Amino acid sequence: MSEKETRESGGSPEASGVTASYIQELIRRKEEIEAQIKANYDVLESQKGIGMNEPLVDCEGYPRADVDLYQVRTARHNIVCLQNDHKAVMKQVEEALHQLHARDKEKQARDLAEAHREAMSHGLGQSQDLSPAQAFAIVNSISPGSPASIAGLQVDDKIVEFGSVNTQNFQSLQNIGTVVQHSEGKPLNVTVIRRGEKYQLRLVPTRWAGKGLLGCNIIPLQR
Repeated sequence: MSEKETRESGGSPEASGVTASYIQELIRRKEEIEAQIKANYDVLESQKGIGMNEPLVDCEGYPRADVDLYQVRTARHNIVCLQNDHKAVMKQVEEALHQLHARDKEKQARDLAEAHREAMSHGLGQSQDLSPAQAFAIVNSISPGSPASIAGLQVDDKIVEFGSVNTQNFQSLQNIGTVVQHSEGKPLNVTVIRRGEKYQLRLVPTRWAGKGLLGCNIIPLQR
């Protein structure tokens, strides 16, 4: 698959808007290309373990008779083309994630401003809106392209609520694990504190290219 075909078959993020399904489709293409690269390397391995650079002529300059020269040349050519395609898809993934996160940040800022305005309209004091919430865990790593990354979760986010788990009922990380296992494919409301601001996120535990259903690591806060 060429870079041109990749763009034509999936549509550009500028034209259609970046979505989680678009990113998942890019990751699927990346895995397909990686499988094709491996298959072509297997062809080379089957030909006397020949690689990308070994000579195809003998010591007297004649074409080697112990390997299938056509298969070797074809596999080498395919590998070069597929590696270029892989670089192009990885660039698309990076750009799509950047656009998705930028859009989510804008939406979160709008939602937060709207929440503040609504609270003020109901006569709630600003001090009540901004009162610090108690967090029980913190995010210390996130894998790119994971459900957690797509939801907008960030490293150092302090978790106030994770689905039905909150400060009042949190006992161990097993509480979160249980909620995640019972919510595969279903959106979870996650409330975090980030640099002193409260954010509401929607996280969908989903099977993806990496391990687990979230693609992030959460550790308890010492209290």
